[in-house]
Amino acid sequence: MEPIVKVRNVEKAYRKRKSKEMIQAVNSISFDVYKGEIVGLLGPNGAGKTTTIKMICGLLKPDSGSISINSIDTDSHRLKALTHISAVLEGNRNLYWRLSVRENMEYFAGNRGISRKEVAPLINDLLDKFHLKSKEHELVNRLSRGMQQKLAIAVAMLAESDVILLDEPTLGLDVETGYEVRTILKNIVKEYNRTIIISSHDMDVIQDICERTIIINHGSIVTDDRVENLLKLFEVRSYTVSLGGLLSSMQQQLLTQKFPNHTYVSDSYQSTLEIDLLKSEEIYDLFDILKLQATPVESIDRQTVNFEQIFMKIVKGEKTHEVAQSS
Repeated sequence: MEPIVKVRNVEKAYRKRKSKEMIQAVNSISFDVYKGEIVGLLGPNGAGKTTTIKMICGLLKPDSGSISINSIDTDSHRLKALTHISAVLEGNRNLYWRLSVRENMEYFAGNRGISRKEVAPLINDLLDKFHLKSKEHELVNRLSRGMQQKLAIAVAMLAESDVILLDEPTLGLDVETGYEVRTILKNIVKEYNRTIIISSHDMDVIQDICERTIIINHGSIVTDDRVENLLKLFEVRSYTVSLGGLLSSMQQQLLTQKFPNHTYVSDSYQSTLEIDLLKSEEIYDLFDILKLQATPVESIDRQTVNFEQIFMKIVKGEKTHEVAQSS
């Protein structure tokens, strides 16, 4: 199946302010997004994520490489390609504050060449689906932040583009509205057959709605994998071992050699070991070390990890070869 968004060997550098030094923001990244996916595009501040987002939605031109949307190259056929993508960027919502909810929707549909009569059924449908019907004649500057964000997404939907790119769609929202926006985004894919690329620092949102995540760090892609695969991989190898005694100096030395990232905490009579096993069979190496002094094992618990922990492990380089290569 042909990807609906194709990024190939894209690079972007900036000249450092008041200097001739160039900073490589994006370094030869490549990835695909397929129709009907919800994909998370993540990265710490300064990683190149925002630059990548701006290049995909046509606000920046890559120095090299190519980006195509629905098989249309954004460099040679920019306007045609961008008709297939809509973007809602944080801090730059696509709304006029002194127009009402309905007036905003009619105005932006008109910018796309769609008449008020033609777009009316879709506007009515979106007002209902986004729970904005009761606010349709309210000025945007009087709406809550959550209502404004829902309207911004609804306006992006009016273009009927194949891809919607969302930057921090739940930032600053209360818990209830945040969950409502998550439900709306899932329904956009299910009911309208759209594709969503979402950038967010809210890892609960990514874990809840994204099927796949692409993590960028230092201008390069460090992981491109399904969220469920990353959760399973890290959950399987993270353990807490409660011991009914203390480890000897020799045992601690052997643990450091075999499991350099482990954590050992002890008091007078017992101790706890937190350990990551790169391979499941390494549990036997751990038992061999514990058997040296017949250290009693009270319990072994597999740690429950969330996506925020996984994200931090990956960007810090605490990832396995399998994660980096799983795409």
